[in-house]
Amino acid sequence: MTSQSRLAWLMNDVAGKRLLAVILAVIIVLPMLNLLVPEDSFFHVSSYTIGLLGKYLCYALLALAVDLIWGYCGILSLGHGAFFALGGYAMGMYLMRQIGDRGVYGNPLLPDFMVFLNWPELPWYWYGFDNIYFAMLMVALAPALLAFVFGWLAFRSRVTGVYLSIITQAMTYALMLAFFRNDMGFGGNNGLTDFKDILGFSLQEDATKVALFVCSGVAVILGYLLCRYVVSSKLGRVLVSIRDAESRTRFIGYRVEHYKLFVFVLSAVLAGIAGALYVPQVGIINPGEFSPINSIEIIIWVAVGGRGFLYGAIIGAILVNYGKTFFTGAFPEIWLFMLGGLFVVSTLFLPQGVVGVVQQWKDKRAEQKALAKGNAGEAMS
Repeated sequence: MTSQSRLAWLMNDVAGKRLLAVILAVIIVLPMLNLLVPEDSFFHVSSYTIGLLGKYLCYALLALAVDLIWGYCGILSLGHGAFFALGGYAMGMYLMRQIGDRGVYGNPLLPDFMVFLNWPELPWYWYGFDNIYFAMLMVALAPALLAFVFGWLAFRSRVTGVYLSIITQAMTYALMLAFFRNDMGFGGNNGLTDFKDILGFSLQEDATKVALFVCSGVAVILGYLLCRYVVSSKLGRVLVSIRDAESRTRFIGYRVEHYKLFVFVLSAVLAGIAGALYVPQVGIINPGEFSPINSIEIIIWVAVGGRGFLYGAIIGAILVNYGKTFFTGAFPEIWLFMLGGLFVVSTLFLPQGVVGVVQQWKDKRAEQKALAKGNAGEAMS
């Protein structure tokens, strides 16, 4: 697909609007089928399904964040799993503080793992997480701060390409090793779990699960609209020029590192929000979320769906994770090989992903119709 064709599709964005309409319908209809339809009815949607789809929506927001920087700025980050995990840990710390004296050891201030490890007092960096507003601030601020420091050092040094990808992966791996340590104060290899409630509502209640599912859907819709606003603005055109010809963009006077840093931080914030919505729905956050393989999987989601289309990232995340859910149950021993094969196939035969293939087909049909119309006009004349 040509850049001109892709730009025209972005400006029209018919497919993106349709996808948002589907997501909106899903987060309205499915909660009603879960809460209002009896369990023995064929139309009842189980709470398990609601939780599973909520997790997919969190992944969709994460994929959207990666597509913003990879598809439109050419930054291939293999470290977005770190931003996702930091947002998740910020939410997990709030949920742990809400447990209070209902934990196994009954300590009203210290989480159970701190009591087990004989911590004398709550670490200073845990203060404030008993307040939801402070926790939500940290959900955005922690990933943003890490992205700002890392991006400022990397972009001003003009680290690009595979070298940038490698150091983002190294950053993620370093954080994983750090969070595995018990003396870090984040639960070590067990992480944070055994959450009870959020904002006073039990996480085991169907209504709470539905509310989190709806919040995830709304976050995806708002995240998409924000990303589309960015990429369709003058800023977005500068980002595309950086992706396609960074040296030329720098030569005509643009401070490339500033644009890269801005979009990198914005992407990290979106990833952190996705992590915060993910944790209360799955009930745990541990250092495994920092694993480099997780960040590589995100790239696969975007590649399969279609890099540089925004909604392609959403489709890719949902498709691949649905396949993962199915195949890990049907073929648990070979799922990772299938995932790797999917990435190879996408790279070789679907370089623009599923939505790119669809658009190529539409472009070809439009050309054929135009050619047939032109031939018919010549015959009549």
